[in-house]
Amino acid sequence: MNWEAILAPYKQVIEELKVKLKGMRSQFEHEESHSPIEFVTARVKPVPSILEKAELRNIPLQDIEKEIQDIAGVRVVCQFVDDIYTIVNMLRSRNDFKIVEEKDYIANKKDSGYRSYHMIIEYPVETIHGQKMVLAEIQIRTLAMNFWATNEHSLNYKYESNLPKEVQSRLQRAAEAAFKLDEEMSKIRSEIQEAQRIFHRK
Repeated sequence: MNWEAILAPYKQVIEELKVKLKGMRSQFEHEESHSPIEFVTARVKPVPSILEKAELRNIPLQDIEKEIQDIAGVRVVCQFVDDIYTIVNMLRSRNDFKIVEEKDYIANKKDSGYRSYHMIIEYPVETIHGQKMVLAEIQIRTLAMNFWATNEHSLNYKYESNLPKEVQSRLQRAAEAAFKLDEEMSKIRSEIQEAQRIFHRK
């Protein structure tokens, strides 16, 4: 398989989405209002991870582009939980891609304690052979959720997704602590934003 040719449109998707999301962030900052976007990261899934997922889910190689929705992944990280839904609504109102599926793991957290908002989109990429619709995943989460999820991902990798019970329960407690932190920060949100405005003016 020519992986370079297969993954080229996905690379284009994440580059374009990064530019658009960072553009949204700049617009908020110019208007001197709070930007719901703290930072944006993106990646194209490495080939070994794609193959691993295909094997795990019994997906034939020719169906990878239809069946694996997160080959292109964009992550938007926010300060506050409310910011997540602000971004979700803004993405829903855009007409440069189509939302295929939404999963709210904040309102319905996973058993592990994982919280995040996932959007699967169909994004049109212009290629030399014409337009191609490419699936991509956008994850939107707070800094606290991101900190937790990054560590959980590393642990799952270390233990090959077979976490010891002790580690699992500590992670669940940490997830609740992270969510509590988000709740407390939301309660003093206006104070924090005012302080940030004063800081930026200086």
